[in-house]
Amino acid sequence: MKKLLAFTFTLLIATASFAQKKELKAAEKAIKNSNFAEAKNLLGKVESLISSADDKTKGKYQFLLGKALYANGSGSEADMDKAIEALGKSGNVYKAEATEMKAAMINSFLTKANTALEQKNYVKSSAGFEKAYRLSPRDTTYLFYAASIAVNAQEYDSALKYYNELKDMGYSGSETQYVAIDKATGEEEVFANEQVRDISVKTGTHIKPSEKRTEARSAEIIKNIALIYVSKGDNEKAIAAIEDARKVSPNDLNLLMSEANVQYKMGNVDKYKALISEAIKMDPENPELLYNLGVTSAESDPEAAKGFYKKSIELDPTYTNAYINLAALILAEETFIVEEMNGLGSSAADDRKYDELKAKRTQVYQDAIPYLVKALEIKPSNVDAAKTLMNIYSALGETSKYKEYKAKVESLENGGN
Repeated sequence: MKKLLAFTFTLLIATASFAQKKELKAAEKAIKNSNFAEAKNLLGKVESLISSADDKTKGKYQFLLGKALYANGSGSEADMDKAIEALGKSGNVYKAEATEMKAAMINSFLTKANTALEQKNYVKSSAGFEKAYRLSPRDTTYLFYAASIAVNAQEYDSALKYYNELKDMGYSGSETQYVAIDKATGEEEVFANEQVRDISVKTGTHIKPSEKRTEARSAEIIKNIALIYVSKGDNEKAIAAIEDARKVSPNDLNLLMSEANVQYKMGNVDKYKALISEAIKMDPENPELLYNLGVTSAESDPEAAKGFYKKSIELDPTYTNAYINLAALILAEETFIVEEMNGLGSSAADDRKYDELKAKRTQVYQDAIPYLVKALEIKPSNVDAAKTLMNIYSALGETSKYKEYKAKVESLENGGN
């Protein structure tokens, strides 16, 4: 009886093995005929049997599964991910075939990713670079591109995942560049690799070959992790990430300002003010910094914000946004004046107060006008500045000026200058 059982068991194994080979052969034929749906169906039938197969059969199954899922580049996003995983499991027996297929897939992903980037389809582009990296993990730059482009797509969760992955692997991003001087232009040119540069030098089109290292990207990665946490409103993680980032880049003003903003959001006003003071000491003549200080101070300290905007304008008289924001801060005072006017009664005292507030409101308009006019002078296409001036002159009853800016607004909205 034992012998019968053993024979039966052997027969079952042999039958299963035959079924595997039959289905794999049929799937291989379907793939050659580009019938990928049929191939996936056939491979699905033997999936449960593969765990007991020999290594060669397992490798063939995974390799064919990868090809069927990839479907010559027409597979779904989910199938592409599964195809990459399957090829990674194909083992040494099919290493050469898998390597060849991976190379073709990488080229396809990179081509599509670059095309999508040119078309500003950032989601698709980021996904393409990420898949290229999964197929070729040594090319960590692909993952960096995937993360950076994901930020442009506002896919912050994906960007954060990729950046953290890069950080954990200790990615620096510093690369060797092969350069030479173009004899025709006298300018330095960067080549794809050393061989191409050397050929150019030998043919006489370039001179003075050299090598140089690009700046490390590690600080940028940590900084972006921090800024993503800020954008997600995850203040505690943002502060921790910013502190890490500032250890790497202690003189990075954007990081310092980001920490100041988060501290302000968390209600840590004293810490916020200390960071602002630190920023001013670091670069007191930086118009962009002073402008940013104006932006971050506008809500908590409008008068200080006005001072920052004015200082920014002194340093850069063409800083349009500083003029606009300064005008906006001045005009914000109108809200409180109007509220007070609306709360007055009909007594003689109230009438006098009303006239005082009306004059104050007129002065607010007059104070804001020069900044808006200057902003429009620097950037004539600024329709918001033109609209605000139109409304101000309407409120002031200056008909000719109102008509002038109304015509300006209509021209801008119709595509004019």
